[in-house]
Amino acid sequence: MSSSFPALVILVIVLGLMACSWVFTRKGENQTLIRTALLLTLACCYLMWMVTFLAQVHPLEKPRKALGVPE
Repeated sequence: MSSSFPALVILVIVLGLMACSWVFTRKGENQTLIRTALLLTLACCYLMWMVTFLAQVHPLEKPRKALGVPE
């Protein structure tokens, strides 16, 4: 069985990208808007990936064969 370790590794990468986007956002009138958009985008992409990954690694229901289907 696979572990949840890849989700933690990707989390560290995403947090690094978030820190970089926070620090390197160009100063200006829309700096807060750009930072917010970048951080929300990274957070939502990570959450979508993590939920999909973990749902495949640890399914809620055990897979079973379909009845009447020849092998």
